[in-house]
Amino acid sequence: MKRQDLIRHLEAHGCLFLREGGNHTIYFNPANRKCSTVPRHRDVLDFTARKICRDLEIPEP
Repeated sequence: MKRQDLIRHLEAHGCLFLREGGNHTIYFNPANRKCSTVPRHRDVLDFTARKICRDLEIPEP
């Protein structure tokens, strides 16, 4: 999955950009106060994308 597509999915489900880390971008879901990190690679493995969505408690892409 492309990182850009994952970011669009997160933001479409109400997640907000929180801050930039060293090699990751941190997103926050204000509905349930959960955070998760998104790696700054061009492609994100499907397994990793599903894990990020589970961490943020939103539907998987």
